[in-house]
Amino acid sequence: MSTGTTAVWGRAEQQDFRSRVRGALLGGAIGDALGAGVHGLALEEIRAAHGTDGVTDFEPAHGGRGTVTAVTQLILFTVDGLIRAQVRRDTGAWHPPTDVHRAHLRWAATQHDWGPDERREDNGWLAQQEWLYARRAPARTCLNGLGDTTMGTLDKPKNPTARDSAALTRSAPFGLLVGWESQLVLQLAVECAAQTHGHPAALLSAGGLAVIMHGLARGETLDGSVQQALALLTERQGHEPVTEALKRALGTVRQGIPGPALIESLGVTDTAEDVLAVAVYCALVSEDIRHGLRLAVNHGGPSAATGSLCGALLGALHGETALPPAWLAELEGRPTVLELADDFAMEMTQGPALHSPSAVARGWLNRYPRL
Repeated sequence: MSTGTTAVWGRAEQQDFRSRVRGALLGGAIGDALGAGVHGLALEEIRAAHGTDGVTDFEPAHGGRGTVTAVTQLILFTVDGLIRAQVRRDTGAWHPPTDVHRAHLRWAATQHDWGPDERREDNGWLAQQEWLYARRAPARTCLNGLGDTTMGTLDKPKNPTARDSAALTRSAPFGLLVGWESQLVLQLAVECAAQTHGHPAALLSAGGLAVIMHGLARGETLDGSVQQALALLTERQGHEPVTEALKRALGTVRQGIPGPALIESLGVTDTAEDVLAVAVYCALVSEDIRHGLRLAVNHGGPSAATGSLCGALLGALHGETALPPAWLAELEGRPTVLELADDFAMEMTQGPALHSPSAVARGWLNRYPRL
């Protein structure tokens, strides 16, 4: 399967792909919102506040129930950047890391502006959504890395020692580029992670997640997708912390009934590799999305991050119809997430009908300018 022409995308394929894209973005947002109310709390504190079962439903955070954090905000702008990259191919100025970086700079504006700047011609549709203009616990590494217009690269990354999970958690959308080869998906995720993070574990965790998501978006199993990520990561210098974390996640699956003790044995820090391992483990042992997400947020680690990643993995694996409807009904920004997911799926499957030498859909180019 390759993107760029509808001839190779049958109707069933398009519907399956759209369901997985919707599942990934909505599932990630649900996991983020579920973990937001207990993010950073120790397990004992979670149980003291919510009982021995911990969090089982949305809890108030950032002024309401079902509210998302900067994790989801950045994921949405990553998707926006990927759509814009495809649109800009028509100009011959195609460099996806640059387009993603520009999208992340538009996210950075939401963290200090009161609302959309109508004078900015390059804003497009997503940056006009007023609900996104809110600070929801953004990582300092992201604020610093995107604090000016200079783009971090692998040769000169921003925050060269940063190892936290903030680049990882925005990287799931790279895996939705199903027309790309896995090696290129990994490379793009790594290059875009360097815009705010420089530690090899942060870079390769982002790349590993993208490869796992890539397999799921193509209809492969979760275990097989993790194995593919391991195979590609071992070719990269400095892979050991990430590959060892993923191997621990796989090994822990066989160690007993899933619960906080096993989850915390994988790590409770905000390092990228720990967050990736916890999310992958919870997805692997989940009975369904609700069960997996409750496991992913009830521990002493960064619950919004692990919840978001687990939700994205399970959403891509099972598709949108497997998502809990009660959580969807309360999710902040659901119309925006859904609309963006559908735009991404349409661009990847039917892009030439929207912008090409023979077709120009003005409405589409207003949403996703070539600027």
